[in-house]
Amino acid sequence: MFNIEAYNYDLPQELIAQVPAAKRDGSRLLFVDRTDASFTDCHFVDLPGLLKPGDLLVVNNTKVVPARMFGIKETGGRVEILVLEHQGVDGDKTNKRWCLLRSSKRPKKGGCLLFGKDVKGIVEDLGEGGLVNIAFYGDMCVDKLLEEKGYMPLPPYIKRKGDRLSCLDRERYQTIFSKRRGAVAAPTAGLHFTESIVKRLRRAGISLVELTLHVGHGTFRPVRTVDIRDHDIGEEDYIIDPEVSVAVNSARRDGRRVIAVGTTVVRALESAAGPTGQISYGAGKTGLLITPGYQFRVIDGIITNFHLPRSSLLFLVSAFGGYVLIKRAYRWAVENKYRFYSYGDAMLVV
Repeated sequence: MFNIEAYNYDLPQELIAQVPAAKRDGSRLLFVDRTDASFTDCHFVDLPGLLKPGDLLVVNNTKVVPARMFGIKETGGRVEILVLEHQGVDGDKTNKRWCLLRSSKRPKKGGCLLFGKDVKGIVEDLGEGGLVNIAFYGDMCVDKLLEEKGYMPLPPYIKRKGDRLSCLDRERYQTIFSKRRGAVAAPTAGLHFTESIVKRLRRAGISLVELTLHVGHGTFRPVRTVDIRDHDIGEEDYIIDPEVSVAVNSARRDGRRVIAVGTTVVRALESAAGPTGQISYGAGKTGLLITPGYQFRVIDGIITNFHLPRSSLLFLVSAFGGYVLIKRAYRWAVENKYRFYSYGDAMLVV
């Protein structure tokens, strides 16, 4: 189960969700019970009835930056960048940032890139895998420019023509919990939540707390190793506030379940956990790659979307749910025409 090909599966193109459900909580939800290896077809609005009073939900409140921007080289060639490092919108007008760059021909060091009349970028350094270090100059700091004119960094399997649906994406590729700016991809399990669902959860005796993990591009980096344990997932920043550690540690001490909303929450909690599963508060970085055989110390359940084949996200879900059971669950989802990936449906595994 450590060979990358064990995590491949066939998915009809029409099951890749191109737009979100009409209502956030209108998506479907596959309930996977590890106790009896059963599947139940539900909808996300059913979530409060699928959990138990006393359960603690942990969500990610990172905010996605509209970090995708288009420009041109001095020669006229078109470029597309994804800015990977972010600061406040009132930052210094001159700043260097590492970016992912796509163009027909890679620019050279010292090359000039033009992003409208507001900002130009000078290529300061070249990294691997399309990474470039760009110094931005202009009348507006790059963070403010992104907020005003940037595009949401949708995954490449979501197709858009020009500005089509960009306003919808600015709203729907962001969770209702988003507060701390810094992600270049959405924590997609949280996209299904509404204020109404949260109120119903609280009325059902289910608590909810928030941590932050800024989703970086490394989470979706293609796995190029045959043995999945050799994959480098990269590092991401996380923040766990004191009240969150108190809530999680209290739930575990009382024998109540901790349910992670998304793989990002799993990685943050498990990274902050000591040998006994007690988590510490504070800021940190995590490069934790979870594969089958990992001994979970904190979580008792996970809400998650359906992930790409051969991805580190699928490794994590398989590690928690069990490789065979998750393989069956994905087959069930395909046969029953669930919608897949970022704007798709969800599953609850307990």
